[in-house]
Parts: sequence; C-alpha cells; structure tokens
Amino acid sequence: MLSDGPPDLAIFDCDGVLVDSDRIALRIQAERITALGLPTTYEECRRDFLGLGMPATLRILEERLGGPLPVGWEEDLAAAVEEAFRRELRPVAGVAAALDAIEAAGLPTCVASSGSQAKMALTLGLTGLRERFEGRIFSAAEVARGKPAPDLFLHAAARMAAAPERCVVVEDSPAGAAAAAAAGMAALGYAPEDDGVSLAAELAGAGAHVFTSMDELPALLRLTA
Repeated sequence: MLSDGPPDLAIFDCDGVLVDSDRIALRIQAERITALGLPTTYEECRRDFLGLGMPATLRILEERLGGPLPVGWEEDLAAAVEEAFRRELRPVAGVAAALDAIEAAGLPTCVASSGSQAKMALTLGLTGLRERFEGRIFSAAEVARGKPAPDLFLHAAARMAAAPERCVVVEDSPAGAAAAAAAGMAALGYAPEDDGVSLAAELAGAGAHVFTSMDELPALLRLTA
C-alpha cells in the first residue's frame, strides 16, 4: 500500500468487486462446460477462469477439448448468463456505502474490467452503479493483452492522467492482482469470508493486501483515520 496518504486514483474491477456477478456467471459456466463433456465444478471454474476474460477462457476450453467449441456455444452461454443477471444480480454487499465515502473524500475512481463494455453497461446498469463511473469505464477489449498482463490498468491510469505508482487497484481475482503488480500499482484483494480461505491465499500470493468486507475499503484507501 501507499505509505504517504491516499492514492491519486482507485481502479475498480467490476465483476465480484462492484457487482456480485461472479457467483452467477461461473455457476452457469461450470454447468455449460460440464455439458461439453468436461466435468467442471463451480470451484474449479472459479480457480481456472476467474478474472481471465472470455477470449482466454475460450482458448483454454478449446485446448482441453482438443478442438473448436460447438458453433454458437459462446453466444448461448452469454444469453443464459444475461438472463440470470436480470433475475439475480445485486451490487456487492457494502460497496455502495464504500463508494459514497470515497466520493465524499474526493478520490478519483474508474472501472477496469476484463468484461466488455456491453457487459459492464448491463451489470452496472442493473445494479444502479453505472452513473457513478460514467465516462470512466475501461475494458480489456481496448488493449492488446488482458489480465494478468498490466496493459488494462496502465491504460486506465493513462486515461485518468494518474501515475501508476500512485494508483490502487481493487480486485477479487489473482489474475487481476498480478496485473496490478505488473503495472507497478498497489492491489487490494477482496475475498469475502464465505468464499473460503483459498481465494484469500491466492490473492495474497499475487501480491494483494486482502480484505473481507467493503466496510474496510475507505480506511484501506487511507480516507479515514
């Protein structure tokens, strides 16, 4: 973490940090991968694909299948996930209050996610968070390499006119934490207690300072005493 007060910019991942979408999307993804003949649990899906983005996920699946995915598989998965989002999606617990405190302190924020702009428009819109970040939402589709490469976070910092070493990234995936470290940024790793100890250990191993509740976030950003 920064040793001399608040950062100049807080960069938020979207899925699993702002919106509680990972639980929904990975559950459905595990079901659809299993139906391909590759038995996969939710926990395995989270371990292997959390934070990677769909292009990298598809490449891994095709390697495991030994050939291309069925025609339309990605589109069918996306439709099933969107339908579930419209029924189930909620903001991450406590994140609205944390954002209120961050905004009140005047700390600039943005979103940088492996998801597409269309997906973020949907998920942030469904949860009432989109207007908080309007004009400051960046996707891995805008850079050459996704997480764990640093490209996305460096892109976000450049667009926000912030020096990388003055940025803090809020992430929930080891790939994202590794990307922050590669970008020369501090990382806060969100690992809710009900997700067990493995995610926390993986985030810490990737260099993140782990926290378990969004109530902790303003203090971790050195906005409160």
